[in-house]
Amino acid sequence: MLFSPLTLGELELSNRLVMAPLTRLRAGQEGIPGPLLVEHYRQRASLGLIISEGTYPSPAGRSYMGQPGLVTEQQIAGWKKVTDAVHAEGGRMFAQVMHGGRVSHEDITGGHTIVAPSAVAIDGDVRTPSGKKPFPVPHALTGDELPVVMQEIVAASLNAIDAGFDGVELHSANGYLLHEFLAPSSNVRTDSYGGSPENRARFVIETVNAVAAAVGAQRVGIRISPEHNVQGAFESDPADVRATYEVLVDSIAPLNLAYLSVLHQDPTSALVQDLRARFNGTFLVNTGFGTVTTREEAAALVADGHADAVVVGRPAIANPDLARRWKENLPLNEPDPSTFYADSSAGYTDYPVHAA
Repeated sequence: MLFSPLTLGELELSNRLVMAPLTRLRAGQEGIPGPLLVEHYRQRASLGLIISEGTYPSPAGRSYMGQPGLVTEQQIAGWKKVTDAVHAEGGRMFAQVMHGGRVSHEDITGGHTIVAPSAVAIDGDVRTPSGKKPFPVPHALTGDELPVVMQEIVAASLNAIDAGFDGVELHSANGYLLHEFLAPSSNVRTDSYGGSPENRARFVIETVNAVAAAVGAQRVGIRISPEHNVQGAFESDPADVRATYEVLVDSIAPLNLAYLSVLHQDPTSALVQDLRARFNGTFLVNTGFGTVTTREEAAALVADGHADAVVVGRPAIANPDLARRWKENLPLNEPDPSTFYADSSAGYTDYPVHAA
């Protein structure tokens, strides 16, 4: 089953392995994808679907130095070379559109104000060009500013289509802006975008609808991470988590999006499988950051009917030919974590394919 074709939106995927969106920080100060990114993604085109690393939709939405964007003409042109290379190898690729929200610093955004649902800082430090600094207290977006941010995400999604991507994935996970609206720890608003699960889900729902209207619902996926509890986005009340994500999924299900991707330590849990039933569409799972997904686990998740496809990270980093290696049960390269967040080809484009 893992190596059988899958219809996803308007696409036919050759297998059910999806490359996770992986922050790799090799797009330079200007956020322009260059030859390194072209080669990295081209090498992995045999995976059923590639999701790009998180790309920022506005300067204020940039979380990391070296992160690519989908804002300028140069960035769009750079991504076009990436998607052309992936398509030439028969691959399919979505762009992950990621507004970082409060996961950033003005030293990273070039002086642009850090924004979030509420003026609540993350407890911890952020790496800036001049060293580690405390996360700043973000500016709480006003009611008038919310449509502006939403339009930036729509514009970036349109830019992604212009750059040749087959679709976009809206990043509503891992503590970034859209997730910040969902999580009660980061959203303490008292207007119609805060408080109840319905209100906290509102901005995400409106953004998904706006992007789907702009580029077509069949070209839009969304990534969520209920109960992941990272980067200060804490969701510790099971009843509230269920209510919030049920509202979100129930509201977007009628759109018939390309897919729903859920990052959760237990994809077989009642919560995750309830969300799958509510979505009633193509369903992707990712077991999260705690443990590396194995071939056996991925195969079982699809074979047992818990997911339509499995999103994998570290195995795809170290094995550009992962689909073949897993299909033929070949040995794997081991990833080198010291090269995950760097600016060279080492640990990025130099992992070998299987020789035989």
